[in-house]
Amino acid sequence: MKNLLSKQQGASLISMLFVGGVLVFLGVVGGQVIPTYVEYQTIGKAVEKASQSGSVAELRNIFDKAAQIDNIKSITGKDLELTKEIKKIVISFVYGKEIHLGGPAFLLLKYTGRSK
Repeated sequence: MKNLLSKQQGASLISMLFVGGVLVFLGVVGGQVIPTYVEYQTIGKAVEKASQSGSVAELRNIFDKAAQIDNIKSITGKDLELTKEIKKIVISFVYGKEIHLGGPAFLLLKYTGRSK
């Protein structure tokens, strides 16, 4: 009789559904965030490639060609900020991506970077 009255152990159905829902939400959001991060990495590589050139017009042109090849849609050569530091042109960029979560909720990701 004592064994029948012992407490039940383990997770309840409601807690399993809650944990499953959170994991599904994180998976969906992660599935939308990962491509934006991959694009950010691609932009960084294109900026490094373009920073090896000499003139500003040539630099923007090299970036635009790399953007066409790598399918970069977030920024163009016109969006790059160029500064000169100790005989070297430094390229920096800033852009944002919005991911619709549902209803009026959005996730805003801001990416910044610069050449080395």
